[in-house]
Amino acid sequence: MRRALPKSAGRAAKARLAVAAALLLAAAEALAQHKYNKVIEQGRTRPARRLVVSIPDRKLALIEDGRVLKTYPVAVGAAISPSPAGEFKIAQRLANPTYYAPGVVIPPGEDNPLGTRWLGLGVKGYGLHGTNQPGSIGRRASHGCIRLRNRDMQELFELMRVGDAVELHAARSVELAEIFGSAAPGTDAKPASPSASAPVVTVAAGQN
Repeated sequence: MRRALPKSAGRAAKARLAVAAALLLAAAEALAQHKYNKVIEQGRTRPARRLVVSIPDRKLALIEDGRVLKTYPVAVGAAISPSPAGEFKIAQRLANPTYYAPGVVIPPGEDNPLGTRWLGLGVKGYGLHGTNQPGSIGRRASHGCIRLRNRDMQELFELMRVGDAVELHAARSVELAEIFGSAAPGTDAKPASPSASAPVVTVAAGQN
């Protein structure tokens, strides 16, 4: 035979449960607020990064808070399809992009001309990407995009965000000389000016 608990004991148990529930709720809210504050703080303290490309040098520099962190060799546009000069912003980030051209679709993989990563520049068909032709790095070889070795592109992909600045320079300047040093043999002393009528291959993630 069960003994009936006094009403006062039942009320005490309910009160304890209510207190425990309130404490759990307060702890959850505090944890959520802490995570939110951490995200906001990270966003505020993220260093300013930009990419500077010297088309005649066929090099790219990663600059953080005014300091050159690293430079990379790149392939730039061929003479018939030069890379566009100007200031751009990263508008798109794609991992393992699919390549689309008229009558051609190449899924992610070893045969993909875009390599493993794509950073679109907001101008249709132009961006920075990896490559399945590493031997082209250091040359004027692309349809206008900036190519990097896949391992270099993957490194940059993790560091850059949508909205970060990208500068493409068609001629050397004092700043480029400070960043990249003296012009190396085999680079263009007088690079061809980008043509507004250069052919552009429309693809989903960009051109190669």
